[in-house]
Amino acid sequence: MSATARNSTGSLNSGTNELAKKNYDAIEYGNRHGRIKYGHIHKEGDVTSAVLIEAADAEHSFCMDADGTRKGWTSSIQPGHFQLECGSASTQAEDSLVLNAKNGNIIINASNGNLRFEADNIEFVSRGSGTNSGNFKVTATEKVLFHSKEFSVNATNSFKILSPNKGEIIANGVLKIYSSIIRGVTDASKNKDSKVGTKRYCSQQNQV
Repeated sequence: MSATARNSTGSLNSGTNELAKKNYDAIEYGNRHGRIKYGHIHKEGDVTSAVLIEAADAEHSFCMDADGTRKGWTSSIQPGHFQLECGSASTQAEDSLVLNAKNGNIIINASNGNLRFEADNIEFVSRGSGTNSGNFKVTATEKVLFHSKEFSVNATNSFKILSPNKGEIIANGVLKIYSSIIRGVTDASKNKDSKVGTKRYCSQQNQV
C-alpha cells in the first residue's frame, strides 16, 4: 500500500494565536490521490475536524467538525456536481428521502441558476398558529406565473388582490361574480362621498 501515515507531535496551525486549537494526536493517511485526517485543525485555527476527507484538489472534501464555531457540523464541498440518489427498493407511497432540521431554517440557494421541483404531485404545507407562523410567502422581483387546467383559491377568512397600477380579470367564456353585497368604488369618491361612505374606503386603498 502506497499510502502514508503521519502523527502530529505538536500544536497545529497555532502560530502566534494563543486561542488557536492545539492537537497532539492528529493522524493523516494519504497519497497523491487524496487523504483522510483525524483531528485536523483548520487553517484559521478555530475548529478541529474529527474526520476530514480530501481529494487531490483540497476543495473537494467531506468534513465532520468536532468543536469551535462549527461543532457538530458536517460539510460536503466539491467543485463539480453533487448527486444523491436513493429509493430503488422503495415503493411510491414511501418517504424515500427525508431532510429534517429539528431546529433552525433550511436554505436551498442556487446562486447562479434555477431551482426546479419536479414530481407527480407537489405539496407545500405550512403549519402553525397565530400570525407569526403557518404562513406561505412568495416574493418575486418580476413575475409570478401559474399555468394549469384549473386554478382554485379558498380563503376561509378573506382575500385581497392588489395592484398600484393596472388590473384585469378576463374570462373568454362566462364570468360569474357572487356576493351578498357588491360595491364598486371609483376615485370620484375622493372628492364627493357616496351614500354608503365610500370616500373613506377610497382613501384607505390609496395609502397602499
